Amino acid sequence: MKHIVNISRILVGVLFIISGLIKLNDPVGFSFKLEEYFSPGVLNLDFLTPFALAIAIALVIFETVLGVMLLLGYKPKFTVWSLLLMIVFFTFLTFYSAYFNKVTDCGCFGDAIKLTPWESFSKDVVLLLLILILFFGRKYISTFKIARIGSYLALALCVIYVYYVYNHLPVVDFRPYKIGANIFDGMQVPEGAPEAVYEYAWKFDVDGEEKIVTTNGDYPTVDGEFVDVETTLIQEGYVPPIHDFMMEKNGTDFTAEIMTWENVVVVVSRDIIKANREGLQDIKEVADEAKNRGYKVIGLSASSPEEIAPIKEKYGLDFDFYFCDLTTVKTIVRSNPALLELNKGTIIQKLHNNDADEFKFK
Repeated sequence: MKHIVNISRILVGVLFIISGLIKLNDPVGFSFKLEEYFSPGVLNLDFLTPFALAIAIALVIFETVLGVMLLLGYKPKFTVWSLLLMIVFFTFLTFYSAYFNKVTDCGCFGDAIKLTPWESFSKDVVLLLLILILFFGRKYISTFKIARIGSYLALALCVIYVYYVYNHLPVVDFRPYKIGANIFDGMQVPEGAPEAVYEYAWKFDVDGEEKIVTTNGDYPTVDGEFVDVETTLIQEGYVPPIHDFMMEKNGTDFTAEIMTWENVVVVVSRDIIKANREGLQDIKEVADEAKNRGYKVIGLSASSPEEIAPIKEKYGLDFDFYFCDLTTVKTIVRSNPALLELNKGTIIQKLHNNDADEFKFK
């Protein structure tokens, strides 16, 4: 039993640390995932949405430190009880998401490792079994001499790290919009990539009786009146890393054109009403200097023209804004506002508004 407990201890501890550190690297991204869970269409806990970031930070720090405490054997009773309660909650959450198809990615490993809802649930079931072993065999969890100081040191390092990435940007960028990535290339589907396979259940009224004919797409030849068709996804096709990016203005998509431009500075704001005011002022100074140096300067936001207009006037933002889907803008960069430099669709620089003065001009 002691050996089984020690193996479970290592597996659970390491997994919690890895999962926690990945989300600790991008707490804002994890808060977006929590907002999905809190939305009316999922758990209907919309009153928690304003606190999503604070909850996200607390959860990822707690998750990471619990993993360290388990490996070091610090306060084993508290640690195992906390692990058990946490995994029971998340097992319920992933089952709910998978069964009702509410949230297609649990965010367990941030953007580093994407899991389907059922894969997330299966992972949590395995973790639950391992933690139950720890729960019933906690007397076999030995304590290292450095357990206390090691746990408190882990807590301090987590707090310092999350403070840094929140005020700047994730140290490691797992998203398809990382520096060096070409947006246009990321939107392409390679030749020979698997296509989605659907099953179509066609309903017909044949002499007063319902008849269902199943095909993979072709309209069947049936001597009757068509009633309805139900479509079921049998096999997912290839989805390019970037599949929902657009730069639209006045109903016209300018994405292809802008992807050919050189030396472009993009001011990104997912919600310009909530944009950091000091950050807007700092970014305006960079945008003005960029214009003087011959850069093209544009804005990208999910906000409406009516929301953007007064902010442009107030801060003297003398450039056009293009519309992009909110989820996409959130994915591009976590800061609101932020700066991008594009060169023929390739991301050259990406800066938090706190680091706007570090923009490197050519």
